[in-house]
Amino acid sequence: MGTEPPVVRATIVFGLRTFGSVPLPVRADLEYDPSDPYAISVGYHAGTGVVRWLFGRDLLADGLIAPAGDGDVRVRPAADDARVVVELNAPDGSAVLEAPADELADFLDRTYDEVPAGDEALWFDFDLELEKLALRD
Repeated sequence: MGTEPPVVRATIVFGLRTFGSVPLPVRADLEYDPSDPYAISVGYHAGTGVVRWLFGRDLLADGLIAPAGDGDVRVRPAADDARVVVELNAPDGSAVLEAPADELADFLDRTYDEVPAGDEALWFDFDLELEKLALRD
């Protein structure tokens, strides 16, 4: 399908919810690569490293308007509708973060400008992904 659209990036400061305190700022680098059109990558800067999470673009979009997700990542509007809550659960621990809804919506809008909803399959290279799986074995 022609020339591949550019990678969409944004940096958003999330707030890490802590008990009895104001949320701690956590820089997050969001990335949408049209070569993996169903996914969003988020790199949370934690201490001296980056913790990277990969989850569905549709999960983030759905979570802007209603609770979404039933696995390791859950997204939902916060009590303050200007914020969105992202819950991350892993065997090593969990985190509850919040982010400005308008900044997440802007990032998502830019991803849909590059690959509209429903067009993901036009950009996804199934053969390449199968090759990657075969090389792991």
